[in-house]
Amino acid sequence: MPTVPELFESVVARASENPAVVFGDRVVSYTELNARANRLARALVERGVGPDTTVAVAMPKGDELVVVLLAVLKAGGAYLPLDPQYPAQRLAHMVTDARPVLLVRPEHGRLDLGVPIPELMVDAPDVVRETAARPGHDLTDRCRNAPLDPRHLMYVIYTSGSTGMPKGVAVTHVGVADLVAAQAASLAPRPGDRVLQWASISFDAAFWDWSAALLSGATLVMAPAEELLPGPPLHATLRRHAVTHATLPPVALSVTDAEGVLIGGTVMSTGDACTRALAAKWSQGRRMFNGYGPTETTVGSTLAGPVDPADEITIGEPWSGNGVYVLDEHLRPVPDGVDGELYLVGNGLARGYLNRPGLTATRFVPDPFGPPGSRVYRSGDRGRRRTDGQLVFSSRGDDQVKIRGFRVELGEVEARLAAHPVVDVAAVTVVGDLAGARLAAWVSTVDGVEVSGAELRAHAAETLPEHMVPSSVHRLPRLPVTANGKIDRAALRQLAESAERSDGEPAAADPGGDSVENTVCRLAREILGVPDIVPGDNFFKLGGHSVLATRLAGRLRDELGVTVPMRAVFESGTLSDLAAAVRTTGASAPRRRR
Repeated sequence: MPTVPELFESVVARASENPAVVFGDRVVSYTELNARANRLARALVERGVGPDTTVAVAMPKGDELVVVLLAVLKAGGAYLPLDPQYPAQRLAHMVTDARPVLLVRPEHGRLDLGVPIPELMVDAPDVVRETAARPGHDLTDRCRNAPLDPRHLMYVIYTSGSTGMPKGVAVTHVGVADLVAAQAASLAPRPGDRVLQWASISFDAAFWDWSAALLSGATLVMAPAEELLPGPPLHATLRRHAVTHATLPPVALSVTDAEGVLIGGTVMSTGDACTRALAAKWSQGRRMFNGYGPTETTVGSTLAGPVDPADEITIGEPWSGNGVYVLDEHLRPVPDGVDGELYLVGNGLARGYLNRPGLTATRFVPDPFGPPGSRVYRSGDRGRRRTDGQLVFSSRGDDQVKIRGFRVELGEVEARLAAHPVVDVAAVTVVGDLAGARLAAWVSTVDGVEVSGAELRAHAAETLPEHMVPSSVHRLPRLPVTANGKIDRAALRQLAESAERSDGEPAAADPGGDSVENTVCRLAREILGVPDIVPGDNFFKLGGHSVLATRLAGRLRDELGVTVPMRAVFESGTLSDLAAAVRTTGASAPRRRR
């Protein structure tokens, strides 16, 4: 089984001068990318990086990020992505748990991690002075590592944890060759193709993106985060860079125009359930695939396609080296057509959860049908196998949900809210449609103590990333329960939907106020389902996020005939500031005909 460095260097040997990465106006060839990665890898080895060590990576999107990831792997290490947008407490937990030997960051990207860790800047003088030769036997005995083995770690990705703390999934190189073979057989990227790097490096889908390009000889297209926002920004990026291959979650596909992009190319839906409506929208004029696989595998396990919207949408079949069992609660296979839990098996399985042997043992269990020592992963997902072998996803069997394609354990959000001094019990549900899915929380407090939703959201944001912070928090005297004493989540969902309907009624315009401000506030109220929004409120502090911001910009365009730059939506401190940006944009551009 080859490792990522071996696969990459074989591509460099046959596609040396082909473009490997495009970022803005920069084009980096395979030869240049390999040389830069080798220089950094040698510096990493000299600082103690080797097999089964982790290196924290805090880099923005761009060609330097790709250099760092390849360098870590060439040095024999595993990369641990750190998103600077995450709360400091969460980053500190990740670093304390994973114990990376080094943090690699750009010159102007210092992180306050709260724990000591050696740092290396990618453009440090000793890195630049390094030879471009591949790290190997020319290094001193002190720096020379044992050979990299496929069983060594490749990356550690932290995901939401049901116990209230994120857990690190430790993935090795073992499943990479099977992954690359599956990409070649389905997406078929080749030299001359352009593969979009859309996913954040903090998620395993990012590895799918860059491996599809750089382990096939194609070109990886990178862009700043603001140019990848679902909707018009993403559409413009796909068109401007003539992207031929893109892997996107349903939430991004649902709000992005398919007209004129990826024509004759390939699009893959992953991260959440794909619908027939999305398949009808994106399968015309291009090949569309649907992928499935949790973080506990090497990015994925199954692939379906090309998708036909006239047929049932499936998650396909396992690719080579992997398998899926559909079992009942007694670990017995269920008949075709009958729902069961999906158990994943094969080369793609992660090693387990970093430093969590107990949790690993409960989720990675002995394979009841395999040789001694083999394991299966209990996915928690439910599905059925058709008579033709295709798998159909049914639902989650636990409290794990997807928000904008991100995996969220409701238990982690509930545990954080319950940690507030006055909260007695907390429960979290999902509200909104696919594009606007967000979390709503319900709490009861000790002795009925008053506490504002804003205070509880701020408390949650101290440790949870933005997509896990509830958009609304409601206080109840007591939470509804079922006959067996458990929280009645169905009743809470009904309460949330009722609140959405009542709060979503358009507010009457303030006759003494500014008409543009009134419109902006009304649209924000309708989109967020939050009552009593005033011009001084901040859209994002009320629960808005990138997809909802795209929806707000679209509604403003439809109602006022003004195309507001997405940057203005994100940079406006208040809705009043956004209204001012609307007026400025409208004054400098011809009014759109309606």
